[in-house]
Amino acid sequence: MRQFFKFVLATIVGLFLFMTVGFLILLGIAAAASSSDTVSISEGSVLELKLSQPVVERTPRNPFSELGFGDMFGQEGIGLDEIKASIKKAKTDDNIKGIFLNLDLLQAGMASVEEIRNALLDFKKSKKFVVAYSEFSTEKAYYLASVADRFYLNPQGTMELNGLSSEVMFFKGTLEKLDLQPYIFKVGEYKSAVEPFILDKMSEPSREQTASFLNSLNDFMLKNIAAARQKDFNYLKNVSDSMLVHNADDAKRLGLVTHLGYYDEATDFMKSKTGVKKDKELKLVNLGTYKKVADTEKKSGSSSNKIAVIYASGDIVGGKGDDETIGGQGMSEAIRKARLDKNVKAVVLRINSPGGSSLASDVIWREVMLTKKVKPIIASMSDVAASGGYYIAMACDTIVAHPTTITGSIGVFGMMVNTENFLKNKLGITTDRVKTGKFSDVPSVTRAMTPYEKMHIQREVERIYDDFTTKAAKSRKMPVEELRKIASGRVWSGIEAKQRGLVDVLGGMEQAIAIAARKAKLKEGEYRLRTLPAQKSFMDNLLSDTESQVKMYSLRSELGEMLPYYQQYQRVLQMQGIQARMPFEIEIN
Repeated sequence: MRQFFKFVLATIVGLFLFMTVGFLILLGIAAAASSSDTVSISEGSVLELKLSQPVVERTPRNPFSELGFGDMFGQEGIGLDEIKASIKKAKTDDNIKGIFLNLDLLQAGMASVEEIRNALLDFKKSKKFVVAYSEFSTEKAYYLASVADRFYLNPQGTMELNGLSSEVMFFKGTLEKLDLQPYIFKVGEYKSAVEPFILDKMSEPSREQTASFLNSLNDFMLKNIAAARQKDFNYLKNVSDSMLVHNADDAKRLGLVTHLGYYDEATDFMKSKTGVKKDKELKLVNLGTYKKVADTEKKSGSSSNKIAVIYASGDIVGGKGDDETIGGQGMSEAIRKARLDKNVKAVVLRINSPGGSSLASDVIWREVMLTKKVKPIIASMSDVAASGGYYIAMACDTIVAHPTTITGSIGVFGMMVNTENFLKNKLGITTDRVKTGKFSDVPSVTRAMTPYEKMHIQREVERIYDDFTTKAAKSRKMPVEELRKIASGRVWSGIEAKQRGLVDVLGGMEQAIAIAARKAKLKEGEYRLRTLPAQKSFMDNLLSDTESQVKMYSLRSELGEMLPYYQQYQRVLQMQGIQARMPFEIEIN
């Protein structure tokens, strides 16, 4: 009888799962069908940019979002490509009369903010208005909003304009308390990725490089704000360094915002500009709706001429990779596909990566070199293209970086941990072994390393560094001795990198595409863009990513603000072999 009930229960569960999956598939088909409908934009509309989710290179194809359950299963991010395409479309859309920047916390890297800001400056050439509203304006949000014709700051709101900072968390004390002994192998005095595990504060070289690129980014930002708000740079520098802005009244008195006002006052002004009566609702169009109107790929031009835009975003790892990592195998396949496609006349490699596996980086570098022999390949650096991220860029014909890109970090490191004392003293676990040879158990994390073993790994790290710098010097057409003077693991801003010959052009994706077209001898209107790697279809995501989406939702609910630290821990676990990457996280505030 018990066996009978067991089978009955299993059948009921199976039917329930079948019905649930079937229901989701039906919803998916309906959503897919509805998404193909033509979106109609009313005359006198305003495009609302509410950038409350993380800005990523491409919007992830989240099936739950398309089903209307996006909020339930976590933030998916907003694609920079869709933001820019929407702004560009709105510039020539007669039904869109202006853009409304509804800003508070802006979760985006410095280069991403710069691309959006440049798109807004181009939009303003249409003589349409840009209005910004904020209750709490962060440094990045203000930088973006500074291009607005009118900036309404809530009368009880605050503004942050006191310079940039970067904070690093150190784990030396934690490892000591746990009886965990790290072994560090690196080349480059500025290679600070390993410092959190062996120090309790920044080394002087790390502090020096961080201060250098932060000041470079800060001065660049203040100069652009000064131009937009018609202020003197030194005046703004003093406002920032002296932290003269504390509240909305300060911001208005110092001329940083045009108006102190509430949300309804900002919308009332836009109503007057669009011919909407005050007692009627402003016709706001959000990005989610407008992106169905604005193409992220250039559709005009001959279909036989294409420029491939290949997105390389995330840590560099072995294998295929996924939406959040750059797999050596997967990225190589994407580049190879573009190289072998006769219709692809040029390639733009869009990089947003702090680096990762040196082996995977070299595998990708090889495909870049092969592509370079048959067609132009241009690197477009986003927020970060450092260490392994620079490795995969350095072979390109031209390297384009934003002034605010974080790049360089040409260095290598390896790390191992001896867990013997942790297992014995904290958990009561001991280990023993039998070996067929003297080095049969190398590498081992359950015993101390011998001087010979440490020497062997250090030599390997130095070999990889020599190879890295030799290839970089050849690509940049400079003596390797000169290259190593600006390498040594040091991080640079895009401006600093260009001054030192590590990048060729300061600009964004559009400049990189224009250079690729010019090198391929293609004129405007003679090509279209093709993005790689191809994103999964709605149904593929629905069937394959359900488990991961539910897991992420559970983790976010359970861990809250501790989620980023858990994700960093997971990235550490993914590291295999010698690494070419910058410090684990550079969070600029």
